[in-house]
Amino acid sequence: MAPGWAAGRSLTFPNMLRLVRRVLFQRGTERARLSSGWVHRAPDVNSFASRTNTCGELRAAHVGQEVTLCGWIQYQRQGLFLVLRDFQGLTQIIIPQDEAHSHVRKLLSNAPVESVVRVTGIVSSRPPGQENPKMPTGDIEVKAETAEVLNFCKKLPFEIKDFIKKSEALRMQYRYLDLRSSQLQYNLRLRSQVVMRMREYLCNHHGFVDVETPTLFKRTPGGAKEFLVPSREAGKFYSLPQSPQQFKQLLMIGGLDRYFQVARCYRDEGSRPDRQPEFTQIDIEMSFVDQAGIQRLIEGLLQYSWPEERGPIMTPFPTMTYDEALADYGTDKPDTRFGMKIVDISDTLRRLDIGFVQNVLTYPHGTAKAICIPQGARYLKHKDLESLKEAAKSRFNQEIMDVICRPDGSLKSLLTKFLGEEQQSELIRVLNMQVDDVVLLAVGDHKRVCSALGSLRLESADLLEAAGMVLRDPAALHFLWVVDFPLFLPKEENPSELESAHHPFTAPHPLDTDLLYSDPTKVRSQHYDLVLNGSEIGGGSIRIHNAEQQRFVLEKVLKEDSEVLSHLLEALEFGAPPHGGIALGLDRLISLIVGSPSIRDVIAFPKSFKGRDLMGNAPDYVTPEELEPYHIHVSWPAAETEAKKN
Repeated sequence: MAPGWAAGRSLTFPNMLRLVRRVLFQRGTERARLSSGWVHRAPDVNSFASRTNTCGELRAAHVGQEVTLCGWIQYQRQGLFLVLRDFQGLTQIIIPQDEAHSHVRKLLSNAPVESVVRVTGIVSSRPPGQENPKMPTGDIEVKAETAEVLNFCKKLPFEIKDFIKKSEALRMQYRYLDLRSSQLQYNLRLRSQVVMRMREYLCNHHGFVDVETPTLFKRTPGGAKEFLVPSREAGKFYSLPQSPQQFKQLLMIGGLDRYFQVARCYRDEGSRPDRQPEFTQIDIEMSFVDQAGIQRLIEGLLQYSWPEERGPIMTPFPTMTYDEALADYGTDKPDTRFGMKIVDISDTLRRLDIGFVQNVLTYPHGTAKAICIPQGARYLKHKDLESLKEAAKSRFNQEIMDVICRPDGSLKSLLTKFLGEEQQSELIRVLNMQVDDVVLLAVGDHKRVCSALGSLRLESADLLEAAGMVLRDPAALHFLWVVDFPLFLPKEENPSELESAHHPFTAPHPLDTDLLYSDPTKVRSQHYDLVLNGSEIGGGSIRIHNAEQQRFVLEKVLKEDSEVLSHLLEALEFGAPPHGGIALGLDRLISLIVGSPSIRDVIAFPKSFKGRDLMGNAPDYVTPEELEPYHIHVSWPAAETEAKKN
């Protein structure tokens, strides 16, 4: 009996036919797996091309062979030789000097740098002493026999060399030239390899189904602003989804069990170094899973797909609660590569006769906390400390007091006039202060104090490293799960109203379900974030799979119009399984792997800081005639009308 065939099922002709089809399908799939690229082998990068080899693969073993290479002229010297470059590397081409090959010499000598050529010649060993150990092909050269210029290059706006400094605007305007740099080539190829390994792990090893979800959808309540797309129905617009959240939940309700997608997502927000209006995430959803199951899956996924050159990943990743992260690091995405943790000194200061401190500490959330900057007096200047204090004041409305440990062990601070010798010693002990350490101290509301000190902790680390201190190992990989987030947070613009800390589909913590109906501000969520070296690289949750609970969250807690989500609420009434998922930010993950400060360096065609495509000049104007089918009329300001005409 075939595996999976139900015992006792009658072998009628239709059932027998289905059984035969299943067996044939399984055998065919196995044959395809063994005969296709599913079994790892080195890719044939020269297949179907008019070259015999790439510019990066020739070695001493190829000496004497005739080869054909295609690529760009990287460098040319006095008509004697040139360096040919393609995606895989460099090869030195010797330009013939004899009369019989004068046409080849003239062609290659006159071709501008970055022209595209095809060269056929014989591989030879370099003369003794002329080998280049810095080049993988440095033991050989190719003596050109024939050559063809496939396309000439006009004068370049910048040199195609990694060490040449170029403005980001210029790089993005000529992105197709910037893509020729070895660093961007490496970034994009590594990204492709990581995605392929992820796809293999999810689909081939764990039975996930790769499903494409719609790009044109409808507005989702809450969350980031969405891009609108006009339709031909007057007053009706599509929205570009900020994530496939609803669709992947509907796929679980549809019984697909395990879904994954390399998903394009859109947010109409201002760009930052780690944000783009359009971005890519590895989107995952599973049925009948809990938080621990999702975490194990992602740890295995990252281990499997992680580039070997970045070293192995150790699992399981450590876990920290949201409250712990905020109290110790002042942020929900802590960088645990270095210390300088926030220390609570409320008990120490409570015993001091300082009126405003005593007053603050009587409040329900009043606290006194501090961070200790190691060797801060030696590495930081007075203006650096003043800048840190001003940053806390301007961004968090939080006053900061500095305390410096002198060489004789005494403290220098405005605070010391309130401190006796015993209290100074206790403060030094609590903060583990050493000579030349600087303490930044804050008193006030718990969340504001922690957030301010968390920000100053990171800024102080930047200043210390800029001054020469080695603090954070760039090769270190500190993964961290942050869990037990609050389900709801007060809205910044109106603290009396609540908004979802993650999104409105996140399920409450099982132990806090009753609080959802009595005191939703105290409810923890089944939301989890994955952090790497202080950057959030993924976030997900276990979802609400009960229609009544989902309706209550939308209508009673968030005060949202549930009619917008009527399709999802109805679907939850038709036997929705428990389910959960996660999304990994692919752009940010790859930028951390390659050590790039901006995700724009790992995206082929990114938008600028202001969300513009400087190469294609998008967004751009459209004519009134083009807008007419969409029932849209644009009222132009006078200055913009004039600019549009010009």
